Amino acid sequence: MVHLVRVATCALNQWALDYENNLRRIKQSIHEAKKEGATLRVGPELEITGYGCLDHFLENEVYENSWDSLYSILTDVSLHGIIIDVGLPLLHRNCTYNARAIILNGKILCFRPKLYLANDGNFREMRFFTPWKRPRYVEQYFLPPRIQEHQGCRQVPIGDVVLSTIDTCLAAETCEELFTPNSPHIEMGLNGVEIFTNSSGSHHSLRKLDERIALISEATRKNGGVYLYSNQIGCDGDRLYYDGCAMIFVNGRLVAQSSQFSLNEIEVIVATVDLEDVRAARCSPSRGQQAVQAHEYQRIEVDFNLSSNEDSLLWEPTPPRPPRYHLPEEEIALGPACWLWDYLRRSRAAGFQLALSGGIDSCATATIVYSMCRLAVAAVKQGNQQVIADMKRIAVYSSELPETAEALCNQILHTVYLGMEAQSSKETRQRAHDLAAHIGAYHQDVNIDTMFQSARDILTQATGFTPKFKVHGGSNTQNLALQNIQARSRMVLTYYFAQQLCEVRERPGGGSLLVLGSSNVDECLRGYLTKYDCSSADINPIGSISKVDLVRFITWSAKNFNMPVLQDFIDAVPTAELEPITADYVQSDEADMGFTYKELSRFGQLRKVNKLGPYGCFLRLLSEWTKEGMTPREVADKVKRFFHFYAINRHKQTVATPAYHSESYSPDDHRFDLRPFVYPPAFESWSFRKIDERVEALEKKGRNTA
Repeated sequence: MVHLVRVATCALNQWALDYENNLRRIKQSIHEAKKEGATLRVGPELEITGYGCLDHFLENEVYENSWDSLYSILTDVSLHGIIIDVGLPLLHRNCTYNARAIILNGKILCFRPKLYLANDGNFREMRFFTPWKRPRYVEQYFLPPRIQEHQGCRQVPIGDVVLSTIDTCLAAETCEELFTPNSPHIEMGLNGVEIFTNSSGSHHSLRKLDERIALISEATRKNGGVYLYSNQIGCDGDRLYYDGCAMIFVNGRLVAQSSQFSLNEIEVIVATVDLEDVRAARCSPSRGQQAVQAHEYQRIEVDFNLSSNEDSLLWEPTPPRPPRYHLPEEEIALGPACWLWDYLRRSRAAGFQLALSGGIDSCATATIVYSMCRLAVAAVKQGNQQVIADMKRIAVYSSELPETAEALCNQILHTVYLGMEAQSSKETRQRAHDLAAHIGAYHQDVNIDTMFQSARDILTQATGFTPKFKVHGGSNTQNLALQNIQARSRMVLTYYFAQQLCEVRERPGGGSLLVLGSSNVDECLRGYLTKYDCSSADINPIGSISKVDLVRFITWSAKNFNMPVLQDFIDAVPTAELEPITADYVQSDEADMGFTYKELSRFGQLRKVNKLGPYGCFLRLLSEWTKEGMTPREVADKVKRFFHFYAINRHKQTVATPAYHSESYSPDDHRFDLRPFVYPPAFESWSFRKIDERVEALEKKGRNTA
């Protein structure tokens, strides 16, 4: 016998604390699922409040407001006829839980609290919630008075429970639980659960999707089953971009997948699955031997048939399909672009201001904004009503909506080249001009010599001392001080332009611009930036992206966005242009830092991802870099220099601009990478001493064998 069931999951662009619109999106997703004939709908983690409420989850008002939203769902008869899995925060016996409400026909069937909380990287769930940590345990939840009246009872079950419908058995696990070694779905599957739901609040990181798909696939490959994965999509108020990609798997094979990056607020995917395929996949003696030993779950009997649809005779099982992956270069083009659009529309700003230096970092930032404009214009042409409404508010310089990315870019992206007569080359000035012209940005080209000289002369007036650049005979301290005057002047002027350009352009309704930063993750890690220079901004779309990946992204964009102008940026030597150019000297970033960007990227991975300190990094790189021709002492020198500069510049990360999170070794001090910012002297450290001893031993061994 064929048991066809149509199930739905979704990706929703929720916004922290935006209860009314979050509720609207939830209801619309349920209506869309019902329209497609689905009898089960799964939504993202904490979708009622939005996942990123952070410390607001410590406020009782958040829980009261969540009940208001849940009550609206319960009392809306248009949402009947489908099992609804909705995420919300829940207060139970004075403990706060990250929970799911399972609803049918206006009644709460149960609450399912999260067993194991995400508490690493960007996640701080144990700061707000209590883990249930009691597999298979169920107790009673006392409902608020108005819910009691609606429900017709005082209590409903809460705990790690499974639901038995007339025709199948289903259960829930939440986000992080999928990533744990002993995931709940293992024991649930052995207990006969055939449909698993997973509500997630999973953010984008470069090259992360394959891990997520592998885990979901594995969840039902050996044990069989239907797995519905839901995720939030978009920027819900902070550094993270939740990258959607709702999916449905059957016996380890993907049958439906939503967009990973999109300006759509709601994406619902539906699949028709045959429960007999699950039962056939589980028909093996070895699985049966383990199933009879599995722990028993408390089951809630539900008088509902998921497969009792009159149209089911016309259905066919949804066939498997290959997963859709993006290249890392595409991820950079799409993820930060979608994040910027959400931030722009939700902040109610008039556009962006960017200091365009002619280097590859600010070039990448401008190209990401251009990518955002491409996505927005395409969404308008596809009839996306939310994007149309947002663009009408943002793009007000014309009576008609912009029809090209360049036209939209001209209205929202403002760039300025802040040069110096002696330091700035004609090449960087021209590259900035050409890029702005190609993408349509509103561009200015100005020199800041008078501001620099005025600031420099204040010290001379006060002390009689006039600092000089190193190429003019000054010391390293003087040289750095003069570079920093320029860098910090550019930050001040960029904000000045951001506040005034809407008035200069006579923008209807006025407004001000968001200042975009353009420092990359490797320079932040090394501390190769001036505190309070143009790295200081409102938001930074590339602050967690490596220089190596940025170059790949620009190379990809040159071809895929038809932007040959980008080739000049790829070919140029990275330079800050803060020192005077002479006949035999042009400042180079890699020469200044003492590292290549590839080397910095490797240090970042070893420090954060591999959790290695100085001595551990040295041992790992000793085996890697000596194969490339370095001596042990040269490797040691690189390691010690990196950790020295990392330590003395760590304080810069305490004021770093909020950046789009994309890289696993981001040094973001505010949330992702929590470290001290006053370190003991690195060259007097125990780790450096061990490195020196190891180098001496290796050199002695080399001399003895020579």
